[in-house]
Amino acid sequence: MKTWMKATFTGLAMTCSALTASQAMAADTSTLEQVLNSGKLRVCFDAGYMPFEMKSKDGRFIGFDIDIAKHMARSIGVKYEPVNTAWDGIIPALQTNKCDIIMGGMTITPERNLKVNFSQPYIVIGQSIILSNKLKGKVTSYRDLNDPKYTVASKLGTTGAQATKRYLPKAKLDLFETEVDGAMQVQNGKADAFIYDFPYNSIYTAQHKDKVTHISKPFTYEPLGWAVRQNDPNFLNFLNGYLRQIKGDGTYDRVYSKWFKSTKWLRNVQ
Repeated sequence: MKTWMKATFTGLAMTCSALTASQAMAADTSTLEQVLNSGKLRVCFDAGYMPFEMKSKDGRFIGFDIDIAKHMARSIGVKYEPVNTAWDGIIPALQTNKCDIIMGGMTITPERNLKVNFSQPYIVIGQSIILSNKLKGKVTSYRDLNDPKYTVASKLGTTGAQATKRYLPKAKLDLFETEVDGAMQVQNGKADAFIYDFPYNSIYTAQHKDKVTHISKPFTYEPLGWAVRQNDPNFLNFLNGYLRQIKGDGTYDRVYSKWFKSTKWLRNVQ
């Protein structure tokens, strides 16, 4: 009996030691350490989301998220590496180590939190409506669009699509691969409205104000965060600390003003 108990306790001790060692190894393989060892920060995003990430006329990636990501990389002495990824595959790309972080205007949702971990919100937005000019004055709220006679467009796999399904269940919903394709449906008369993030809709309407109108008051609350692989507290701690630093030292405000309070950058966008 004593021999059996001794063997059992020895086995348990070895198992605990193995678990402790594996946990230590997991901690040692934080994405942050991988970034420092490789000398580059690989950032996933889906270019085309104004003013967060876009492609310039000369082929460069530019935008609010891009500038913040470049500054983050410089702050830890590594190179910034852009990884432009289709939105419907962006979380799988992170999970399969094709990038280190998603910095691409991603809304923090419970569903996404089951797959990734998020930093503290770095900006808060909401859904607004690009409306056909023929409905100006007739439709003044998202509630008015909840009717089978209206066709509403949005982008596949986004909170805009989710909001449309939730708040406008009676309307016909058409989903598109890109925000440009969705907004163009309204401009071309193939949809009555386009529901998407306020920053994008505001800029798009300013560019096409003779063809569409903007119901600008957001009807949802959506915090955006940086997404990382699960079980990596070291990386999350770094990201939250970095965010506090740039909001405190004026860096965040300078970058925000460049992309949200000025439209000079529009002439450089494709």
